[in-house]
Amino acid sequence: MPCIVALIVFGIMGIFSASHRALAEEAFGCVFKRITFRPCNTGFAEKIKGKILSKLLVRSAFLAKMVNRHYEILSWIFFILMVGSTIWVGRGVYNFYVYGSCNGLNESGFCAFDPSGENNKVTSVGDDSSCGITQQSEQNVTLENINLSGFPAINTGSKDTVVFVGCYACDYSRKAYPDIQKLVKDKKSNYIFAHYPAKGDTMFLGEAGYCVQKEYPEKFWEFNDYLFTADKDYVLNKSNLDEILSKFGFDVKKISDCANSAETKTAVQDQTTELKKTNLYGTPTIFINGKAFVGPKPYRVYRSAINKFIFF
Repeated sequence: MPCIVALIVFGIMGIFSASHRALAEEAFGCVFKRITFRPCNTGFAEKIKGKILSKLLVRSAFLAKMVNRHYEILSWIFFILMVGSTIWVGRGVYNFYVYGSCNGLNESGFCAFDPSGENNKVTSVGDDSSCGITQQSEQNVTLENINLSGFPAINTGSKDTVVFVGCYACDYSRKAYPDIQKLVKDKKSNYIFAHYPAKGDTMFLGEAGYCVQKEYPEKFWEFNDYLFTADKDYVLNKSNLDEILSKFGFDVKKISDCANSAETKTAVQDQTTELKKTNLYGTPTIFINGKAFVGPKPYRVYRSAINKFIFF
């Protein structure tokens, strides 16, 4: 057992040190003989044991005696710990690649590859909405029994469907939006967009978008792209809405009358109510074939979900 531990340790250290490289070669020879059911007669195990005990003797004769007596047991303990930590690290690397978090899908615990937790930050949809919070608790975020028929949609006939729930005012929604557009374009998937007013006064943009979809459906997606990519302060200023509508050649009065109508306000509020049934706790929330991805994940995470690389 010490040979296996030594092989891994000295194998890594041997990258930087020639002396450790020689020890790694000895350890490999010992391990190779053991796995081919031959005795390890190189004396390597005793050499390593001697090195350890000599170091301990300098500090504590009692400690060296105890280690010598229980050397085999301690070797097994270190081996088990090494295997366990290797599996734990490997799982973390896999989770980070596939989910954007070392801890699993939408989990916001510490991750060495994302120490600031950027991949899980959202704008809360609660009463105390703030941009930049991380997941507060596990929730059953789902599209089951949710009616999305009234939302803007692109139907390509694909077996894959992407649903983007975002807020025009949330920096994290704006960060994720370009990746979702790229995903939909590259994978030619079905696509549904849903605006959720999670932060600030963005309901007026949702109402304007509803009317643009109704009156100028062929230009809605271009208009929506603009709301997510143009200067945020400019877009969120109500006094600039008419100017924005004019840029796209829309009949400003028609859109304004539509947006201010009771029918539109009721319809947009009904859409918001429907989205609440998903149990979403922040924006952006992206559903890929029904699986929820909360927060702005790296593009590879969305791509992997479409490519079916997620195994658990």
